[in-house]
Amino acid sequence: MSEQNKPEILKMELEALSKNEEFARVAVAVFMARLNPTLEEVDDVKTAVSEAVTNTVIHGYQGKGGIIYLEVGVEGQELTVSVKDDGIGIPDIKKAMEPMYTTDPDGERSGMGFSFMEAFMDEVEVNSAPGKGTAVTMKKKIDG
Repeated sequence: MSEQNKPEILKMELEALSKNEEFARVAVAVFMARLNPTLEEVDDVKTAVSEAVTNTVIHGYQGKGGIIYLEVGVEGQELTVSVKDDGIGIPDIKKAMEPMYTTDPDGERSGMGFSFMEAFMDEVEVNSAPGKGTAVTMKKKIDG
């Protein structure tokens, strides 16, 4: 495999704190700059990353802290972003991905996180099991 065709990967571990959501957004935006994305493409990805990280902090770890595993990959013109946690997991992924569904006990969340991820990215895959955490993998082709 030539150096040009080899996938490039960024891996980070962040504390599951709301303040790290902005850091994750910016880190992904800087990493994807090598694809020469449009501002709209950068904004789309940043929004999706925000939603995934926020879900981890609020739902996965229920605000009690933990580690967010962020992995970003570039292969050709495709960007892959994976956000994982070791939180409580999702018992019913299909239901959780329905617009307006939320498990936030305070009722302050809109329940649109997964809907935004699906709207701004080309592909969204969610793997989860109760007590085993959640992994959200999102892909976007960058036209630049």
